[in-house]
Amino acid sequence: MLTIKDFTVNPLQENCYVVSDETKECVIIDCGAWANEEQEEIKEYIKSEGLKPVHLLATHGHFDHNWGAKAIGKEYGLKVEIHRSDEQLLRDMTKQGDMFGFITKESPEIGTLLNGNDTIYFGSHSLKCIASPGHTMGGLVFYCEDERVMFSGDTLFRQSIGRTDLPGGSMFMIINSLRYLCQLPDDVKVFPGHGPTTTIGFELAHNPYLDR
Repeated sequence: MLTIKDFTVNPLQENCYVVSDETKECVIIDCGAWANEEQEEIKEYIKSEGLKPVHLLATHGHFDHNWGAKAIGKEYGLKVEIHRSDEQLLRDMTKQGDMFGFITKESPEIGTLLNGNDTIYFGSHSLKCIASPGHTMGGLVFYCEDERVMFSGDTLFRQSIGRTDLPGGSMFMIINSLRYLCQLPDDVKVFPGHGPTTTIGFELAHNPYLDR
C-alpha cells in the first residue's frame, strides 16, 4: 500500500509528493521546495519515516516544480528524471524565473530522460509514465494502476487544467491528453501539481475541459 505525503511549497503553492510503500523505498515527485525550511521539512519527514529515496521525478520542466530538486537531489544522490522533450526547459530554469520576476536557483542535474509508456519501479510498486503534452511539450503523468493513484502535474487540476499560453503550451494537445486520462477508472485518485486532490469521476462530472 502506498503512503503519500504532500508538501505544499514555494510562493506558487506547488504540491511536492513523497510516495513510499512498506519496503521504505520512496520517490519524490515535483520537488519545488524553494525555501531552506521547506527542503528541511521534506528531509526530516524522510528521516523520521526511515525512507530511502530512489527516484526524483518531474512531471514537467517548470521552475516552480523543480526549485528544490538540486538540493534534494544532492542530499540523496539522485538526478531529476524528466521527459526528454522538457530537458531544455528544465536547463533554462533561471530564465523561466526571470520571466516571472522570481529569483530562481540553479537548474538541477538531469538523469534519465523519460518517454511515455516508461515505467518507474520502487519498492513493490511501479508508476507508469503517461505522456501528457499541452501545458508543456514534455508533460508526464505518473500513474500507479494497482493503487488507482495518479500524479497529474499541471495537466489536470480539480475542476480545471494547466495553462497553455506559455512557451511549449498547446490547448489542442492538452485536450487530447485529457481525453486519454478520462478513460481511466472513475475511482482513480488524482494528486495534482497545485490545489486539492480529486478523482477522475469527479472531474468527468464537474470539469468543463473533460469529455469522454
